[in-house]
Amino acid sequence: MAGEGEVKLLGTRSSPFVHRVKWVLKLKGIDYEEIEQDLIKKSPLLLNSNPVYKKVPVLLHFHKPISESLLIIEYIDETWNHNPLLPNDTYQRAMARFWAKFIEEKFTEVMRRVLFLDGEQQEKEVMQARDALEIIEGELKGKKFFGGDTIGYLDIVLGWIAPWLEMLEEVAGIKVFDPLKFPCLDTWMGCFLELPLIKESLPPRDILVVYFQNIRQFVLALSAKK
Repeated sequence: MAGEGEVKLLGTRSSPFVHRVKWVLKLKGIDYEEIEQDLIKKSPLLLNSNPVYKKVPVLLHFHKPISESLLIIEYIDETWNHNPLLPNDTYQRAMARFWAKFIEEKFTEVMRRVLFLDGEQQEKEVMQARDALEIIEGELKGKKFFGGDTIGYLDIVLGWIAPWLEMLEEVAGIKVFDPLKFPCLDTWMGCFLELPLIKESLPPRDILVVYFQNIRQFVLALSAKK
């Protein structure tokens, strides 16, 4: 739908945040060029496009960069308004943003810390992650997707847990998700993974496991030297 060279995505296949953007681009039917980035030897393109955080994802639209996955998703949704992700109702839109902020701060960021911790500190973060899932479970109760019968903004925001969470649990040696305790989330994850646009774009699990094992070992080794 977009013109050739109009939309480019700087990312890595291991990043769940990059996949959020890819899912939205596919959902909207937007043609784009994906440019794989090395996050150790960062390219001039990445450094120039995101000089503040120097990380992916970055969307380039007519050479103008937008960074941070949630901001990119909202930009795409507003620029290409077919197949809308955010609700039209202003109150419901505000609520979607509220829950997206909750998911990012109380679960996604907590799970990032869990990956890089051990022992008592890690267990405290695991408890926080479980508490957040309990609240999210209540918000999802009685729904197929967060917005109802079709995939929407919050499904994209939380969608990374469907393919990534079990793998992170394995790498970190912990257990956060219990399908018996969170039956609505368990059903939702099954529905999410069955969506063709999700199923067709998932990276190989074995590659992800090795990638995150290496990151965890590297960060823990650095922490041990301090």
